[in-house]
Amino acid sequence: MEDLTSQPEQAHGGSAAMPAASDHVLLARFASGDAMAARMLTDRLGPRSYSVAMRMLGNRTEAEDVTQDAMMRLWQMAPDWVPGQAQVSTWLYRVTLNLCVDLRRRKRPEPIENLPDLQDGAVSVTDKIQDTARKDALQSALDQLPDRQRQAVILRHIEELSNPEIAGIMDISVEAVESLTARGKRALAAILAGRRDELGDENG
Repeated sequence: MEDLTSQPEQAHGGSAAMPAASDHVLLARFASGDAMAARMLTDRLGPRSYSVAMRMLGNRTEAEDVTQDAMMRLWQMAPDWVPGQAQVSTWLYRVTLNLCVDLRRRKRPEPIENLPDLQDGAVSVTDKIQDTARKDALQSALDQLPDRQRQAVILRHIEELSNPEIAGIMDISVEAVESLTARGKRALAAILAGRRDELGDENG
């Protein structure tokens, strides 16, 4: 992943140390001209945005572009942020999802070919191929879900967010989240059932 720390260069007085600063505090400090706060917030939230975008799009370059766009929108709205209206992470997840949906509507993603490379090590070529096939199968299955089901499944079972958090991000009820997640899991199971030879027993 490249250049996910893009933010406006503002260096009016840095921050010496903010080890436990909340997202709200960091965003407020950035809005006041603290570039270090922006870097810390990017390090904290950027990977989350990228992870969701990668699962939504299945393309590393597009996921990087969406993440940078989402972070840029965060910097732009920082001066107008009202603490207590929502979690900063909730806002960023929502923007990331919306950008992904817009991109998918403009252009259907190509089949998976840009998943992160496997770590080199004592892994056989056969194991690497099978591992890649599992990732490919999962991503392909996710791509076949309706947008809302895919979002709910990614946030719940890949990002491991709680149902109330997902409800806030998707602006729906907890019951709707539970329904979308259940339907998404059933659909995934049905899609993946035909690829058991590639997936082995892990996702049966």
